[in-house]
Amino acid sequence: MSTIFTLFMILIIIASILLVIIIMAQNPKGGGLSGTFGGASAATFGVQRTNDFMEKATWTLGTVIVVLILLSIILTGKPSQTLPTMAAPVKTETPVKQAPANTAPTTQIPATN
Repeated sequence: MSTIFTLFMILIIIASILLVIIIMAQNPKGGGLSGTFGGASAATFGVQRTNDFMEKATWTLGTVIVVLILLSIILTGKPSQTLPTMAAPVKTETPVKQAPANTAPTTQIPATN
């Protein structure tokens, strides 16, 4: 189980790093890292195609991360363990101790009329 979990974690980390790189390379105004590193070549290939690729890559990587997280939860999650049902404790009745019989002679009080 731990190897599957480790594999999922590595894939999630790689996808997250790629997502950060793709997001940092984007700039809605045409600047950003893509403009800094390939200023002249961006005009040659067309900025629109670059932005479409970046947007698709962002959504794809975001979806991949969510799917990997859900799969890691489903596949590596421990099955729910039911608590063992505890049987009701058996009541054992103990005999009630009776007071010892009074062995002293009883004296009767004479009834008065």
